[in-house]
Amino acid sequence: MWSPDELVLLDTAQELEIAVERADGSSRRWTPIWVVCTGGQVYVRTWYRRDTGWFGDAVRSGRGRIRVPGLETEVAIEDLGAQVTADIDAAYRTKYPGGGTDAMVTAEAAATTLRLDPR
Repeated sequence: MWSPDELVLLDTAQELEIAVERADGSSRRWTPIWVVCTGGQVYVRTWYRRDTGWFGDAVRSGRGRIRVPGLETEVAIEDLGAQVTADIDAAYRTKYPGGGTDAMVTAEAAATTLRLDPR
């Protein structure tokens, strides 16, 4: 469970950086991504679902490391798909107003929803 202080750090960060584990146990390089918090949980998405890159490795391994200013920690990664779309869509719209957000709240993007839990 995330602490209130950790949630503030994650929610106020414009982006987080994630380094996910590859199948061989090595770590991918840090990748910056948008992050939102809602209901005491932390979520990330990508533009579209794919089996390659950081997203494919995140889904396969279910493990990674994240960092924002003031916090760096190991996380468990759970692939939620489009299970909890409405609250997460609203969080993206609130945190990231503007044209780029539209791509993050499509059905295709919602299908890439990952929840990050501290390990």
